Amino acid sequence: MRVAIAAVETSSIAQGTVVGDAMVKTAEVDLVEACPLSPGKYWVLIGGDVGPVRAAFQQGLNVAAETLLDSLFIPQLHPGVLAALHGVVPPTDHDALGVIETATAASAIVAADDAAKAADVLLRDLRLANGLGGKGVVFLSGAVSDVQAAVEAGRVQALRRGLLSRSVVVPQLHAQMKSKVF
Repeated sequence: MRVAIAAVETSSIAQGTVVGDAMVKTAEVDLVEACPLSPGKYWVLIGGDVGPVRAAFQQGLNVAAETLLDSLFIPQLHPGVLAALHGVVPPTDHDALGVIETATAASAIVAADDAAKAADVLLRDLRLANGLGGKGVVFLSGAVSDVQAAVEAGRVQALRRGLLSRSVVVPQLHAQMKSKVF
């Protein structure tokens, strides 16, 4: 399935609401999420065909203006990203765990997409901002070498943009931790 997604993250809840409204009025897109994020930010995530998503995204950037914190446009999203975001990933027992922690929600989704496209890993969970001080966190698992490659690929964009908080690989996650993380 070829799905494009785009997101706009603003520093203003009020302006973020206006951004979301403008995006869905601009083109035929699916509104995946539109909500306040901690601390005092607003998040709009849309999906659909590439052309309409691109048009709505551009309008969102224009309307966000000086409140823009971060954004993303991914014309062909890895199918595991939305499953991880919505918490519908089936349980699988892997030894290695990778964690990528970013400063924004948008950068976490980009990291998850890049990681999943780089190696044979399972995106376990993707958490955005609320309850995390505005950060995004990607949890992924698989064979040690795949997790290492995926974490490295996922952290590159966030690091380049100054939005990487930290990334780690745990080669053999203890069984008690597996029950808490997975």
